Amino acid sequence: MAQDRRKPKRGDLIEIFCGGFEHWAIYVGKGYVVHLASPSEVAGSGVNSFTVLGDTAIVTKELLSVVAGGDAYRINNKNNEEYDPLPPQKVVQQAEKMVGKEVSYSVTSNNCEHFVNALRYRVSRSDQVLSGIITALYSACFWCSKIPL
Repeated sequence: MAQDRRKPKRGDLIEIFCGGFEHWAIYVGKGYVVHLASPSEVAGSGVNSFTVLGDTAIVTKELLSVVAGGDAYRINNKNNEEYDPLPPQKVVQQAEKMVGKEVSYSVTSNNCEHFVNALRYRVSRSDQVLSGIITALYSACFWCSKIPL
């Protein structure tokens, strides 16, 4: 995946490619993003923020260059056609108000993509979760159809 060289604008969604999944953040200006991190990373343990396995996460504000590290990222406001985004200043204000808070976390129902979509569009959704569910259902149907009854 080629790096997106456009300069993000305040309130843009940033998609970071981390191997088999994407991490999401919201751009708040001056090189900073707000995103969900694992409590252990915030405590300085060095655990990657993208491996939140518990049921809580911490809303953090960090430089995009630090959050992305060596991973490619892009601006991805993919739901603009389907939902009216809030004004950028409102998105940034809400995101920064959340910094430092512990929030409930679930890979399937309240992950980093749900978080940023709720801030920008007031709609909590994760297309990578929906895609994974569809893939799992398709795989299950495919294998079930191969089993003789």
